[in-house]
Amino acid sequence: MKLLRELGIVGVSVALGLGVGAIITAATGYSVPAVFRELVRGAFGDIYGFANTMTQATPILFTSLSFLIAFRVGLFNIGAEGQLLLGGFFAAWAGFTLNLPPILHVVVCLFFGAAAGAAWGFIPGWLRARRGANEFVTTMMLSYVALYLTSWLVSPGGPYHGHQWANQTARIMSSAELPRLMASGRELPSWGLVVGVLVAVIAWYFLFRTPRGYEIRAVGQSPLAAEYGGVDIARAQILAMVLAGALAGLGGAAEILGTHRRFIEGFSPGYGWDGIAGGLIARAHPIGAVFAALLMGALRAGGRAVDRAGVAPSDLAWVFQGLVILFVVAPELIRYFKRIRLRRRAHGRPEP
Repeated sequence: MKLLRELGIVGVSVALGLGVGAIITAATGYSVPAVFRELVRGAFGDIYGFANTMTQATPILFTSLSFLIAFRVGLFNIGAEGQLLLGGFFAAWAGFTLNLPPILHVVVCLFFGAAAGAAWGFIPGWLRARRGANEFVTTMMLSYVALYLTSWLVSPGGPYHGHQWANQTARIMSSAELPRLMASGRELPSWGLVVGVLVAVIAWYFLFRTPRGYEIRAVGQSPLAAEYGGVDIARAQILAMVLAGALAGLGGAAEILGTHRRFIEGFSPGYGWDGIAGGLIARAHPIGAVFAALLMGALRAGGRAVDRAGVAPSDLAWVFQGLVILFVVAPELIRYFKRIRLRRRAHGRPEP
C-alpha cells in the first residue's frame, strides 16, 4: 500500500507538472498538442527515440543512486557531477593506456572510474564525519575542482590532450569499449544501462538486506538512536559518501566507455545535478531510481525532439522538465525539512 501511495503521488505530480507546462505553452503562443506530440515521439516514438531515452537515462541512473545512498545516511551529496567527471577521465585513461584482454580491460576501466569517484566522495565524507564540515560546501567545491582539473588535463596545454581541434583525450582501445545493444539492426545504448540496473539491484540489497545498509538507514533516520544502538555514526557517514562517489564515478566510466569512447571536456550536460532530482523522485529507493532515470531521460530526449521539430524553442522543453521535477520533488523535500525541524526541536536547538 505504501508503494502504491508513493506511485500515486509521483503520477499526480508528473501530471501537474505537465499541466502547468501546457498552460505556459498556450500562454506563450505555441501549440500544446504539437509540443506534447513531439515530446512523446522524441522519447518513445520509434527505436531511435527509445534508444536516445535510454542513453540519457543511463548516467542519470548512476548519479541518482549516488545521491540516494548519501541521502539515506542523512547527507546531501551534491558533488556527483565532479565524481562523474573524474570517474570518466580515469576510465578513459585506463582505456587508452593499459593494454589488456577485452573483458578484463572493461572491468579494469570501470574499477578505475569507481575508485576515482570513491576517492572524491571520501574527502567530504571524512571532513563531515571527523571535522563537522558541511557536505553542501565541500561537495560543491570539489565538483568545481574536478571540473577545472579535467578541463586542464585535456586542454591543448594539458598532459592528455589527444585531439588537434577539441579538448579531449585519445580514443580508448577497442578492448575497453562497452558494446552496444542491438535491435532490428540498429544500435541501442551500451551495456552501461544493464550495468546500471544491476548496480541498482545490488544497492537495494545492500541497503535493505545487509548490516552496513541497516546502519546507514538508521543513522539517516535518527542519529541519536543509532548511536545509542551501537552504530558508529562517523563510519556510516564516510562509507555512504565513499559508495556515493563510487557510483557516480562508475556512471562516468560507463558513459565514456559505452558512448563517447574517449573523455571529452564537458561531456556531461548536468547528469550529476539531474541525479539529485532523480534520487528524490525515486523516494531514495534504488529500484525507484531506475524509473526516475527513465522519466528524466524521456524528458531530455523529448525536449530535444521538440527543439528539432521547430514546434517550440528548447527553452520551453527545459521548462517542462523543471516543472515535472519541481512537482515530483516538492513532497519529498517538505518531508525532509519537517524531519530536520523535528530533530532540532528534539535537541532543543533554535529553528533556522
